[in-house]
Amino acid sequence: MSDASLNTASPVSRAQEGEAGFGDFFALLKPRVMTLVVFTALVGLLAAPVGVHPVIGFAAILFIAVGGGAAGALNMWWESDIDALMKRTQKRPIPAGKVTRDEAFAFGITLAVMSVVMLWLATNALAAGILAFTIFFYVVIYTIGLKRWTPQNIVIGGAAGAFPPMIGWAAATGTVSLESVLMFALIFMWTPPHFWALALFMRGDYDTAGVPMLTVTHGRRATRVHILVYTVLLAALAIGAAFTGIGGPVYLVVALVFNALFLRDAIAIWRRDEDQAEADNYRVEKRAFKLSLWYLFAHFTAILAEAALGGLGLGGWA
Repeated sequence: MSDASLNTASPVSRAQEGEAGFGDFFALLKPRVMTLVVFTALVGLLAAPVGVHPVIGFAAILFIAVGGGAAGALNMWWESDIDALMKRTQKRPIPAGKVTRDEAFAFGITLAVMSVVMLWLATNALAAGILAFTIFFYVVIYTIGLKRWTPQNIVIGGAAGAFPPMIGWAAATGTVSLESVLMFALIFMWTPPHFWALALFMRGDYDTAGVPMLTVTHGRRATRVHILVYTVLLAALAIGAAFTGIGGPVYLVVALVFNALFLRDAIAIWRRDEDQAEADNYRVEKRAFKLSLWYLFAHFTAILAEAALGGLGLGGWA
């Protein structure tokens, strides 16, 4: 069955439980993902070497958040058929019958256009342009074009989640710099081991939905190897960033600790076979996934701390 037929034959063609409420439309925005978008964009904005008026800064983060939510709504619109098949997504608004696909599409498009235009008016054309490209990349290139076609979907699609700090930096400075590219790269390299750790203990969902996750197309052994390789590369990038404009002693300590822990788990995952993993209900894989959530928060908090210390003349290696 083609993607087109899958989507036209959506499992829920109209809301079946009355009119959708505010909570249903808010759920379309993927609030958990939006939290990461807001936080990393805020770090990008505050780490920039220029001051930003609080009102402009608030507006910038608000519209970046709305843009991220718009991308989430459009992602749910397109993926409503496979969301209905996977346990962890069956309660989303569209497969649950709370919101129709047409409503989700209209909601997402409206928010996408509004967020880009308002960010342009509040800050500058570069920040708005990157936000527009981010929404397009996530919805069209990743969700529609890659996710159902290649096991590299997470690798390439990870770029969409990596743009927010670059947008925040551009909103403040009107430029793209090495520092904002490094923040982008940190999220980009973090995304594959983060999601592949999840896929190892959620593979049944992807099998059922026919999504070509690496665990499905190449097997769990290959996935374990990929997690280790990407974690090694991530560690090199993250620790190396300590000696750039966004780093400093505080960041270095955080990077050394969290990358040592992440490498420990990646090596443990690589060494395990499926019998061992099933015997303890994927304890190590779940631990690595939980750690990965704290990993990104810790690194960006450290970047923010270095920026704050820099404002006091205490940051960096000077």
